[in-house]
Amino acid sequence: MKVSIGSDHGGYELKLEVIEHLKARGFEVIDVGTDSPASCDYPIYAKKVAADITSKNADLGILICGTGIGMSMAANKIEGIRAALCHDTFSAQATREHNDANILCMGARVVGPGLALMIIDTFLDTPFSNDERHIRRISMYS
Repeated sequence: MKVSIGSDHGGYELKLEVIEHLKARGFEVIDVGTDSPASCDYPIYAKKVAADITSKNADLGILICGTGIGMSMAANKIEGIRAALCHDTFSAQATREHNDANILCMGARVVGPGLALMIIDTFLDTPFSNDERHIRRISMYS
C-alpha cells in the first residue's frame, strides 16, 4: 500500500516519526512536505496529499498540523476526498468502515506520538465495510 503524507510546521516532527513507522511496517511513503519546522501554509500540503489520492498515485493519505482542523477543512474542499479528523482509534476505525475515508487528519498538539501511531495503524488496517447503506450515504456527499 502507498501512503501520501504531508504536514505543516506544527506537524513536522510527528510526520517524521510517522514516516519511520510506516516504512518499518512495509508501506511505500510519499512525503509531500513540509521539509522543515519553519512556518508554512497548511493548505499547500493538504492539496498535495489530496492530489495523490485523486490521481490514484497513493491509496490513502495522512495530514498532520497543530490541531488537524485546518488540514481536514482544506482537504475536504477537494472533490473525491473524504478526510477525517481523528484523535482516537474508535473514530479512525469507524471512519474507514462507514465513510471510506481516504485521508486521516491529526493534530500533533492534540495527540502524542504513541497514540498517533495507534490511530494511524487502525486507520490503515481497517477496510471499508462495503455495506449498501454506507455506500448510499457516501454517494450523497456530492
